[in-house]
Amino acid sequence: MKKIILLFLVCFSLSAKTITPNEVYSEVMLITGEVEYLLKHYDIKHDHDGIVKRTAIYSRLKPRNVWQITYEIMVKINILRQEYKLPVIEPVNMAPVLHLNPDLVYEQTQRIQTELKIFFTRESIEFPKIKRKTYKGKTPLDVFVGLSYVSASFDELNGGRFTPSYVFGEQMRLYDDITLILQHLQISDKTIPKKKNIDATPSDVF
Repeated sequence: MKKIILLFLVCFSLSAKTITPNEVYSEVMLITGEVEYLLKHYDIKHDHDGIVKRTAIYSRLKPRNVWQITYEIMVKINILRQEYKLPVIEPVNMAPVLHLNPDLVYEQTQRIQTELKIFFTRESIEFPKIKRKTYKGKTPLDVFVGLSYVSASFDELNGGRFTPSYVFGEQMRLYDDITLILQHLQISDKTIPKKKNIDATPSDVF
């Protein structure tokens, strides 16, 4: 019996697929096409070149940095849902980690695509037939830049709207993350909040 279990575990480990940045980038390009289709459907002006220029960065990134952008997009999908009177579904979240499995970024792209398909269906919009392309030589940075473009495009789609509720939700998420880090480092939190800025807007805080 032990031999059978060991054989099963070995087979399972060998069958686990590792997702490459090329595959993730392919999914990001599908998402890009779907968001641009929505912008065209709602006749919203799209500053393609401006967004490309603003989101172009040159830096060494970790998978956790890329995952954060996917979370940001999920939040913006909720803002879009709220704008069209659809219920808000809390995005998948996770505790802060130093080394994040890159495959989790791929999983997030699948969640984003699913949410977009749901939105298209609920709003009776014909889903675009976008051909999936294959890529070579893509890096996590390419994926990050592609997702940053998607996030900025959602700002156009949403009209840059951030409600106090979303700001408060992200504030509490950040507070929980920092609390876990401080506990791990055995640091006592003795910080004092800065003076309130009464002119701050929800968008500024976000």
